[in-house]
Amino acid sequence: MSDNTTAKKPRKVKGKTVVDIQKCKGCEICITACSENGIKLSKEINNLGYRYAVIVDDLCTGCTNCALVCPDGVIKVYRTSAKKKELVAEIKNVQSDMKIKIDK
Repeated sequence: MSDNTTAKKPRKVKGKTVVDIQKCKGCEICITACSENGIKLSKEINNLGYRYAVIVDDLCTGCTNCALVCPDGVIKVYRTSAKKKELVAEIKNVQSDMKIKIDK
């Protein structure tokens, strides 16, 4: 008999997403943009009265889609590999500046 289950290979590169929960307005655009289903809406509310985006542990691949679509620029994405951890997406001052770095 063959076993139909396959073990997941560990990823060489993982992502870590950080949301500024006190500035998040819960628009859910990042949830839609995440192809890994790694973001959901909290059950709690922040100081502004919004349910905010929270990260589902260990699903982030570091693709940066969530940070790129966030209208309020409250998401940072890091990528980690066996060698290093680096910031790869941070959107600041959405009104005028955009700082984007995407590695190949």
